[in-house]
Amino acid sequence: MLVAMRIPFSLADLAIILALAIVAVVGYKYSPLLLPKADLTVEPAAGCDLHKQACHADLPGGGHVELSITPHPIPVVQPLKVSAIVSGVAADTLEIDFAGVSMNMGFNRKTLVAGSDGRHTADAMLPVCVTGRMAWRATLVVETRRQRIAIPFLFEAPIAAH
Repeated sequence: MLVAMRIPFSLADLAIILALAIVAVVGYKYSPLLLPKADLTVEPAAGCDLHKQACHADLPGGGHVELSITPHPIPVVQPLKVSAIVSGVAADTLEIDFAGVSMNMGFNRKTLVAGSDGRHTADAMLPVCVTGRMAWRATLVVETRRQRIAIPFLFEAPIAAH
């Protein structure tokens, strides 16, 4: 004798559960594109002013990174040259992520390209903020075989020249 079992879920319920699971997996996989994930965050040296000079930070294990953004002072809506030198750590990838501190200014991340002199460079541009001066966080992400290290450099960009 066959006993009919009642399944508590309908096909539509299973489809919704499957769709939510897919969204969760895709969101987890691609979240680093929107937010720079890091295993460790290191603060830059105190007194750093990217408008005037290169800034540096000490990395765990004795490594060191130096970041510069030119021209000085850092303008908006004009080409920028981002340059980083990493020493004491074998960096596989370097990325710079520009984000507004108090306002979402959209996705603005560049991968720095390694040069023969050990310097990593990229071209970038900051968008203009219609409200005037804007506080920015330029997060340098150093990826090694073992970890991703984020170094957030803060600066303020002036109002765009007309």
